[in-house]
Amino acid sequence: MDLEPRPPAGDLEEAVSVFVRHRGRLFGIAYRVLGSVVEAEDVVQEVWLRWQKTDRSAVVSPVAFLSSTTTRLAINVAQSARVRRETYIGPWLPEPIDTSADPEVGAQRAEALELALLLVLEKLSPVERAAYVLREAFDYGYPEIADMLHISPVYVRKIVSRARKHLSDEQRESVDTAEHRRLLNAFVSAARTGDVASLEALLAPDATSLSDGNGLRACARIPVLGPARIAKLATYPRLWRDAEPRLVEANGLTGAVCYRDGEPATFLTVAASKVGIHKVMWVFTPSKIASFLASRSRCATASGRPDGTATTRPRRPTSHGHGCHTSPGCPVMSA
Repeated sequence: MDLEPRPPAGDLEEAVSVFVRHRGRLFGIAYRVLGSVVEAEDVVQEVWLRWQKTDRSAVVSPVAFLSSTTTRLAINVAQSARVRRETYIGPWLPEPIDTSADPEVGAQRAEALELALLLVLEKLSPVERAAYVLREAFDYGYPEIADMLHISPVYVRKIVSRARKHLSDEQRESVDTAEHRRLLNAFVSAARTGDVASLEALLAPDATSLSDGNGLRACARIPVLGPARIAKLATYPRLWRDAEPRLVEANGLTGAVCYRDGEPATFLTVAASKVGIHKVMWVFTPSKIASFLASRSRCATASGRPDGTATTRPRRPTSHGHGCHTSPGCPVMSA
């Protein structure tokens, strides 16, 4: 990777400029490793704080320093998140993100962005996940990844290869975006009208439905298996009563947000192959739906100033119950 000019030590304005230039890459790395918009934002904020305090005159490559810091912090958060999710009630799904209004989450490439793949990535260790993301989504070389993870290049090759094999064993060849949109539309239409036969015809024989509600009532707490059972679940009358589905773009594919009385109630998307829809993913958890809707305007909030002050619009509350960690010249949320 090309080296970049070093910013003058103590020049906060230049530090902001460098950070903002690479913010999309940093968020993209953290989001793919964590599967959480909120946690990724927190990681990027912490990277900014560390970048401010760093002797930048000693940094040979700002993008390498920032990417390394982001990766290591994301791994730490992923390790603690794994423990927290042991108490999660029912299936856990990654937080979807709106990629139509927030294309920077894709950073370099679109790999490792679809919800179904992020869910499979959760089965890898945090280090394996990070190595795979850096290699496949951001095209880092094995020596660069080794430096970031403080392991040998040989071991990086080994764990990336192992991750690829694990993912290939679980992943199926996806349909293109147009066919995915058609299938989701057909699924929503059949579910709303109670057309069980049409739903079963859309589903692969080994289809699975996952509902992320973390204990919410009327939300399946175990995976639902098979076309017949999924069709029965999807046509549950209460699910669609007074519901207004609106198509959205989530993680590069079509999703649907269902509103009830003007309030978002459910997020839905699917994973599909030529055989049919093999995974149906429902998100009922309010904080995750709010996170998705907030991701549409995530870019526009703060602007750093040479005097070290910032003009910010308050960030939405996170699932941890607090708002934005602002600091002088905070560029994390700026476009």
